[in-house]
Amino acid sequence: MPNRLAHETSPYLLQHADNPVDWWPWSDGAFEEARKRNVPVLLSVGYSSCHWCHVMAHESFEDQETADYLNAHFVSVKVDREERPDVDAVYMEAVQAATGQGGWPMTVFLTPDAEPFYFGTYFPPAPRQGMPAFRQVLQGVRQAWAERRDEVAEVAGKIVRDLAGREISYGDSQAPGEEELAKALLGLTREYDPQRGGFGGAPKFPPSMVVEFLLRHHARTGAEGALQMARDTCERMARGGIYDQLGGGFARYSVDRDWTVPHFEKMLYDNALLCRAYAHLWRSTTRDGVADEHSELARRVALETADFLVRELRTAEGGFASALDADSEEEVPRDGGPPGRSLGERLQKGGGGRREGGTGKHVEGAYYVWTPEQLHEVLQSDAEFAAQYFGVTAEGTFEEGASVLQLPQQDVVFDAERIDSVKRRLLESRSGRPAPGRDDKVVAAWNGLAIAALAETGAYFDRPDLIEAALGAADLLVRLHLDDHARLARTSKDGRVGANAGVLEDYADVAEGFLALASVTGEGVWLEFAGFLLDHVLARFADDSGSLYDTAADAEKLIRRPQDPTDNATPSGWTAAAGALLSYAAHTGSEPHRTAAEKALGVVKALGPRVPRFVGWGLAVAEALLDGPREVAVVGPDLDDEGTKTLHRTALLGTAPGAVVALGSEGSGEFPLLADRPLRDGEPTAYVCRNFTCDAPTTDPDRLSTQLSG
Repeated sequence: MPNRLAHETSPYLLQHADNPVDWWPWSDGAFEEARKRNVPVLLSVGYSSCHWCHVMAHESFEDQETADYLNAHFVSVKVDREERPDVDAVYMEAVQAATGQGGWPMTVFLTPDAEPFYFGTYFPPAPRQGMPAFRQVLQGVRQAWAERRDEVAEVAGKIVRDLAGREISYGDSQAPGEEELAKALLGLTREYDPQRGGFGGAPKFPPSMVVEFLLRHHARTGAEGALQMARDTCERMARGGIYDQLGGGFARYSVDRDWTVPHFEKMLYDNALLCRAYAHLWRSTTRDGVADEHSELARRVALETADFLVRELRTAEGGFASALDADSEEEVPRDGGPPGRSLGERLQKGGGGRREGGTGKHVEGAYYVWTPEQLHEVLQSDAEFAAQYFGVTAEGTFEEGASVLQLPQQDVVFDAERIDSVKRRLLESRSGRPAPGRDDKVVAAWNGLAIAALAETGAYFDRPDLIEAALGAADLLVRLHLDDHARLARTSKDGRVGANAGVLEDYADVAEGFLALASVTGEGVWLEFAGFLLDHVLARFADDSGSLYDTAADAEKLIRRPQDPTDNATPSGWTAAAGALLSYAAHTGSEPHRTAAEKALGVVKALGPRVPRFVGWGLAVAEALLDGPREVAVVGPDLDDEGTKTLHRTALLGTAPGAVVALGSEGSGEFPLLADRPLRDGEPTAYVCRNFTCDAPTTDPDRLSTQLSG
């Protein structure tokens, strides 16, 4: 019989709806039940594409004896961290403070007042590698609750007091200047891996926000070292196993320093950010319309990643799903051979990438890896060619003799048509394998990132279908996620809006997406919608000092109001809000929005020189502030005029950090920047201003390009 999770919208929670554990969603009712029964609360936090979350679910939460013990002695609460990032952030901070590490699944034991007193992540079903068994943990917590209640209460109270004392103070509310940004660049240089690209050691994560800072810093200062770090990092990632060489799109991270073996889950936010980063890299490395090998690679990866987003993650309602799992069902072995070794005749085409004949066992990476034998079955005489091109070896680069496809550097010229044929046949064959599961939850913030990426990529490469996809997602957010007061819901699924309120990153990233869409389409309504969202940021997420909180002032009260200015897998809500506020102020001349952006960047002044890898988006916004940002108005006789289109595209391709673009016909009231901007001699005209000073208007695309060259 399904438990209380059966009516939730989160795919992660729905995965646990048939567990024998009597799960509750996060709710007042769960804690009331714990008070009534006088038992502690087990809080289990994870997400649908988390490998070890699935492992613990199978080992413990699907086990009847473990479930019976939990149901008798605890109230069990299951949380999707992507749906409730506020709950996740508060208790993850406690886990990290207590244990020095964190991760998912996150396992926390709480009092009925939601105060934490015992912490962990994954617990195995039997003692292993110094970890206690999950049943042992449950028994120990139950015993402590029954016999040492005062001690438990004291520990919980101390933890809550310590968390409450962690309010962020960063000295002043001044934005960083030249000195701080130069120190940040120096810090990145010290952590840079010149042999492999990227920063730090294994595991290695795609540094998309840092790449954006490096590109903007190069545009503003001409620092070639910044461009080289961005360019080489992007090339190494694109050649590595972290990038899907057949279907496009990036995995979450690489388990090694060389970008060879990924953790195979594919996240919407990573691919949106990286699609935009590669598009911006192409823009930065294309000189006078001439592309070199680096810019051609950036163009290919940006477009392949955009196509992956639309093909694999777009939902029926027009939004974008959150993720593809790392795991997929292992294939039935042929002739008694090892699973995953041979595809053979059982590879079936179509069917959404699913087929009959899986073993029922889910294996990480099974969908993506290849052996030489599998290449031969599909490609016959082209198998050795493909093995050389993609770095597939008999020993394998992954597990059990399988290899992750890469593009190793080689002193060989490969035939392009033959490569295209090989990729097409391998992709078609792979589509017959059991496909990874998809988390169909639409997260507002991540859709905002996707809207910005697709709109700009579509504009740069003359792909109106990508712009249409961005518009479709934006329309869904307005129709379904925004209420009559422009308050934003965090998630939806299958056209049904979730119950959880949007957090700061939702308001900031959706505003960022709408602002990009406004610049690309010339539709001022997206600027208006961005303004509605940013008014909420000022009214409900900020305090007088310029600090920003992850939850609104009127949101559900947790044991601490979460607040984190550092980037993680995505830009922090804090720095994303600073960027959107700054762009909106450039569009509208709004002093309150610019002042709020400048104050918010005070934390970047403090953190940038010390931990630049973890505040990359804030550093990128600071580059825009130092450059102006520049305000561009393109006016034409009508938007379909070829001269107007050329000027508009030239404006969008300008590398000046954070420049905003307004497009309209003469006399249009679509954007504030278009006011009093006439045509010159009846020709389409561009106006470029910054810091209350304007260049001479121009009708010449080359002149405009020079004005926006950084």
